[in-house]
Amino acid sequence: MEGDQPSSMFEAKPINTDHKDLIHDVSYDFYGRRMATCSSDQSVKVWDIGEDGQWRCTSTWKTHSGSVWRVTWAHPEFGQVLATCSFDRTVGVWEEQIGDQKSEAHWVKRTSLVDSRTAVNDVKFAPRHLGLQLASCSTDGQLRIYEAPDVMNLTQWSLNHVLSCRPGTSCLSWNPSTVHSPMIVVGTDDPSTSAATQLLIFGYSEETRKWQKIHSIVGIVYEPVHDVAFAPNLGRSYHVLAVASKDVDIIHLVPSGTDAYHGTKLDVRHPAHFDHQGAQVWRVAWNVTGTNPRLIGRRWLCATLER
Repeated sequence: MEGDQPSSMFEAKPINTDHKDLIHDVSYDFYGRRMATCSSDQSVKVWDIGEDGQWRCTSTWKTHSGSVWRVTWAHPEFGQVLATCSFDRTVGVWEEQIGDQKSEAHWVKRTSLVDSRTAVNDVKFAPRHLGLQLASCSTDGQLRIYEAPDVMNLTQWSLNHVLSCRPGTSCLSWNPSTVHSPMIVVGTDDPSTSAATQLLIFGYSEETRKWQKIHSIVGIVYEPVHDVAFAPNLGRSYHVLAVASKDVDIIHLVPSGTDAYHGTKLDVRHPAHFDHQGAQVWRVAWNVTGTNPRLIGRRWLCATLER
């Protein structure tokens, strides 16, 4: 926990990012060898780790005309691709172009998705097995799902689905499971929203080829939600979800009904609640096996929760 002494296995290495304002998000690529940061200074920086273990900024550029809330990497199967979202109500898709030498690499905006009429608060690429899809959520309570029909041409994206959630949608997470139907969880940080329904689950039906709301998680999270993250699914028959708000909650979603493997009925269980002593938790993520969540709280420290 945050108050504990750091393990001798780990050493904190501060990085002077040279961002001119608050950093809102940090994202690693699939291999953990590249890192992207975004800030209220309207810029994104890409970092590469050297053989000496030091992170070096290899690209920096202005991405939006407002604060950049999130940055996320696509799977490397689709190339070196980033997506960003911003207070300026847009989502940007960026692709790295390599010159004659690696030092000449630069990032090119392939498209700007401008469907939202309010700030876009989160953006995430779908798991690789679902193809090159992108989901975003905005303050007006809209969840939008885009797809690139041709992964070799990132200038063209189709808006396939628009789903109404609740005002103040703040975060989303794709279920990474390859054996269950596609699923997305959406959280809200609107304090006026009913405390009983801060989390919504959407599922995709192969029969109707549509997304629909399949569950509202009621009576577990009573505070504005800042982040959500599905755990990697390594052979589990159920889904594990971490929710960051004033505290951290672990939720199990157990498929039920006649078609428990692909069905949309879910039994919700709440096996763990971690009190963060009144400090807001802004980000949550899982280790590669989906057994330990990591969190970042208001005190700007990273902690690992272990059972």
